[in-house]
Amino acid sequence: MTTPTQEAITAVWRRESVRLVGALTRVTRDLDLAEDLAQDALVAALEQWPDGGVPANPGAWLMAVAKRRAVDQFRRNDTLRRRTAELAHGLEEAEMPDLDDAVDHIEDDVLRLAFLACHPTLPPESRTALTLRLVGGLTTTEIAHAYLVKDATMGQRISRAKRLLAESGASMEMPTGPERAQRLADVMAVVYLVFNEGYAATSGDSWTRPELCLEGMRLARILASLVPDDPEVQGLQALLELQGSRLAARRDADGRPVLLEAQDRSRWDQLLVHRGLAALDRATTLATTLGTTLGTTLGRPVGTYVLQASIAACHARARRPEDTDWPEIARLYDVLATAAPGPVVEVNRAVAHGRAFGPAAGLAILDATDDDPALAGSHLVLAVRADLLERAGRRTEAAAAFRAAAILTRNTDERALLTRRAEENA
Repeated sequence: MTTPTQEAITAVWRRESVRLVGALTRVTRDLDLAEDLAQDALVAALEQWPDGGVPANPGAWLMAVAKRRAVDQFRRNDTLRRRTAELAHGLEEAEMPDLDDAVDHIEDDVLRLAFLACHPTLPPESRTALTLRLVGGLTTTEIAHAYLVKDATMGQRISRAKRLLAESGASMEMPTGPERAQRLADVMAVVYLVFNEGYAATSGDSWTRPELCLEGMRLARILASLVPDDPEVQGLQALLELQGSRLAARRDADGRPVLLEAQDRSRWDQLLVHRGLAALDRATTLATTLGTTLGTTLGRPVGTYVLQASIAACHARARRPEDTDWPEIARLYDVLATAAPGPVVEVNRAVAHGRAFGPAAGLAILDATDDDPALAGSHLVLAVRADLLERAGRRTEAAAAFRAAAILTRNTDERALLTRRAEENA
C-alpha cells in the first residue's frame, strides 16, 4: 500500500521528469546520462521526502540534486581529470557543462526533447516509443503494455533509437527554417498516432486504449503551450480534446463498442468539449491572421488538423445525432481531400456524403477507392461499404460486406461488432 508521500512523489515525478531530462540533456549533451541523473534525483526523493516532507518547490529540489550528481559524475571522469592535471586547476569548471543554466528555458527544453525524439534518423515506430518515453514520461513497461509487446522488445526498441541518435550526432539544438517546420509536423504526427491508437486500437482484445488517448491529449496540450502561435498545433489539441470527449461513451454498460450515432451524448466529457472548442477558436483566429481560411488557400496550405477539428466540432455541437450538420461535414471533407488527398480521407468523405446526400452518393465516392493499393487488405472500406449498403436497404449485400470486414480486422472487439451487424442484416 502506497503512502501519501509516495503518491505525492509519483505525481511530482510524472510532472517534472520530462522537464528535468530535457534540461539535463541540453547541458550534458548525453541523453542516457541525463536520464540516469534524473533517476538518481528520484531515488534521493524516495529516500529523503518520507522523513523531511515534500519540498515547497519539488521540481527545483530534483534539479538541484541532479546538478550535484552531474558535477560528481564529471569530476570522476578520467578524461576530465587528465585534462585538468595537464592544463590547469581552473579548467575543470571551464570544461564542465554550465549546470547553472540547466533551469533556464526549461519549457523550451521539453520542446527540444520532442524534436529530438522525432529525429528523421529514427524509423516511425521508434519515434513514437521514444516520444512516449522522453516527453510522455512513460516507463518502458507502460509503453510495452500500451502497444501489446513484451517489455524486452520495447526496451530494445528504445535502446536502439537512442543508439541511432548518438551515432547520428543528433543534438538538442532547435532546428530552424524548413527543417523546424518538418520536424514539428513529425512531432504532431506522432502525437496524433499515439491518440488514434488509443481511440481505435488496430489490434488486440480491446476496442479502445484510454491510457493512450489520455497521453496523446496531454502531449498535445504540452505542445500547444510551447508553440502557441501555430494554428495547426492548436488544431491538433482541439481535435484530440473533441474526439477524446467521446471516449467514455464508446462502450456500453456491458463493455461492447458503441458507434458514434448510437452513443449516449450525456456521457461525453463536457470539459474536454469546452477545451476543444476553445482550442479550435484559437486555431481559426491564428489561421485567419496568417491568411488562411477553411476552404481557401491564400499562399499557405490549409491546416489538416484544424479541418479535422472543425469536423469533430460539428459532432460536438449537435445535441442529438439527427442535429448533426452533415452537409457542412461533407464540405469540410471535400476541403480536406484537396488539402491532404489520400485514400483514408476518401473513405471518410464517402461516409460524410452518404449521410448528407444519401447512400448512393457515398458509394460513388467509395467505388473510386477500390483499386487503391494503400487500402489493400484493410477492413475499413468493406465496413463503410456495408454501412452504406445497409442504409440503402440492400441488406443481403450489407451482411456479406460486414462479414468480410470482420474477417480482415485484427481487433477482437471490432470483429464482434462487425459480426453482430452482419447477423442483423442476414
